[in-house]
Amino acid sequence: MTLKGKHALITGGGTGIGLAIARSFAAQGAHVTITGRRQEVLDEVATDAMTPLAMDVRDEDDVVAKIAQAVDRNGPVQICVPNAGLATGKAAHKTDMAFWRDMMATNLDGAFLTVRESLKTMRETDWGRVIAISSMAGIKGLPGATCYTASKHGMIGLIRALSEEYMGKPYTFNALCPGYVDTDIVTRNTASISARAGISEDAARDVMVNANRHKRLITVDEVSAAANWLVGEGSGSINGQCIEIAGGQM
Repeated sequence: MTLKGKHALITGGGTGIGLAIARSFAAQGAHVTITGRRQEVLDEVATDAMTPLAMDVRDEDDVVAKIAQAVDRNGPVQICVPNAGLATGKAAHKTDMAFWRDMMATNLDGAFLTVRESLKTMRETDWGRVIAISSMAGIKGLPGATCYTASKHGMIGLIRALSEEYMGKPYTFNALCPGYVDTDIVTRNTASISARAGISEDAARDVMVNANRHKRLITVDEVSAAANWLVGEGSGSINGQCIEIAGGQM
């Protein structure tokens, strides 16, 4: 199966997992729209096969306008990857409503708005894939990350509901649930865990490495390979699933 001529929209597409998926889809012939908050970051990584578009997934008006702009340029969205997200830990008793609402607005509201606007044109086509980038925190609780865990559980609920709503139609809805991936998020969290737990940065990094069952960080290419499978030939019966990428059972 080829992605030639298909329009893929990936939020948080300028770095990390989103960028790896964008590059993979573009290499297969897709027209790829990558979004993020900083236009300069998107411009730096975009190729001729990519449309870089600054978009704040927390802002409904911005999402509506920018996805419409992407559709005008690249056609109906047939592959939607809501990937943009925050991954910051904070103990429940220290979580104020500003922190809670920003996390939910980004991770859950942003995913919903992205999928909703993409579906408006995907529904006009005869094939579509929605691949949400959740987390192992969407399947199990993470200590010290109550808000993040709740947002990622919500994303999986969204995907499961959509898979039922469109059952029998030529569109599938799945979530990828990676463990700790070797991205800038791990680098930032290393310092945060070190400060909160009063341990060295090496020990803090080991906390994340050891949380993966095979005791190593996952690569972004391993996550993009799973996304490739979900858009590939024979993927039509994979629907409403939470696919764990964590080196073993979580």
